[in-house]
Amino acid sequence: MSTAPAGTVRASQFPEQAVRERARRGAAALFPALDQYGSALFGAAGRAAGGDALDDLRLVPPVFMPERLEKLIDLGREPLYSDVDLATDLGGFHSPFPLYVSAFGSTQVANGDLAVAASRQAGSLGLPMVIGENIVPMHGGYGRIDREAESVMLQRLRAYLDAVPDGVGGVVVQQSTEDADAEVWNLVYSDPAAGALLGSGRLGFELKVGQGAKPGLGGMTMLPATAPAAVRYHLQPLGAAGGPMLRSGSPGTLTDEILRQQVRMMRNNYPRARTWVKLHPARDIADAASVAWTAGADAVGVDGAEAGTGWAPAAFLDHVGLPLAECLRRIAPAGRCLLGSGRLWEGTRLVKGLAMGVRAMGLGRAALIAVDEDRDDGLRRLVECLALETRMLVSALGHYTPGAVLAEDIWAAGADVAVTRPAPARTALSEPIG
Repeated sequence: MSTAPAGTVRASQFPEQAVRERARRGAAALFPALDQYGSALFGAAGRAAGGDALDDLRLVPPVFMPERLEKLIDLGREPLYSDVDLATDLGGFHSPFPLYVSAFGSTQVANGDLAVAASRQAGSLGLPMVIGENIVPMHGGYGRIDREAESVMLQRLRAYLDAVPDGVGGVVVQQSTEDADAEVWNLVYSDPAAGALLGSGRLGFELKVGQGAKPGLGGMTMLPATAPAAVRYHLQPLGAAGGPMLRSGSPGTLTDEILRQQVRMMRNNYPRARTWVKLHPARDIADAASVAWTAGADAVGVDGAEAGTGWAPAAFLDHVGLPLAECLRRIAPAGRCLLGSGRLWEGTRLVKGLAMGVRAMGLGRAALIAVDEDRDDGLRRLVECLALETRMLVSALGHYTPGAVLAEDIWAAGADVAVTRPAPARTALSEPIG
């Protein structure tokens, strides 16, 4: 298992320093420095550099708030943001927040002690966690027989189990084409180490169709030139002779019928595990999501073009795939569990995602950076920050649960971003008086 000193992970296309500040300061990082209180003037700073379509949306609280009136009557006092209940059921699991930890992939930065520390912190928070694809074929098998030779996947499972409270969280094991050859799901499903998760209904399997960082391509990692060739991988020399090799996996081949049968196979072969499907930001994303849900998927995850923790060609990062906001605009979940991921690190992005139909959003790079900043409490402080920010935002919109946030709560200048989500039924409290 690799061991790296804290503070060594870099993410130049991501607000890394802002995430590190939250991982150090927790909820205090939501506000300006305390020594500026009473001596500085504050106002909007404008659009941050490097933003995307989701960042451009604005949250728009109304004047009239019938849900607030209902909450007032229920509490017998004026509601506060602290009355927002963020607990969320997602993909068959229960989470204290509308959040989960996304898959990290198989590159070295996302494995070893950093990944194990992230698993431990995610477990302590009760957040569902996805363990990424290619870990078993890339990092020496599963290793359940010899504790001294445990794989990263098994170490992450044990770390999560040791920390997670009863009744919350869950682990979702992702499988791609390469993992199918390694029979990863079979290994996990039959492993006594996963028995506690399976017995409590907190184990899931995710079919990885694609990823946001490189839609249409398979997993990519760098290997030394001496690495043995494998039939199922392509090795591409990069640079001088004898230099590192790019190892590329197959993305797999799908039609609507193949996807339908794969989801049904998951449900039939692993009836005690939850079934998730992860989609890349494709132009036919709505059709693919509908096929997966109809076949019985408990959750469909959408990885926007802004997402990704792993190795990818620069051209794909900047020019390939739909932005997350456009993916969400095209999909109508109609009560089914839609998950989203891509550049999540703060509450406005989360609440905008909720308004566009997601049940929860995934922390990927932000989780790794937070844990890199503090291996014991970095992710906990980041989530503490996110939770407080989200409660304030949801309350400001006149709601008191994440699922109550609607498309009408967001606005975009000169663009129609409405999604097909039914408005809440009018109640007697929202009807005219008299």
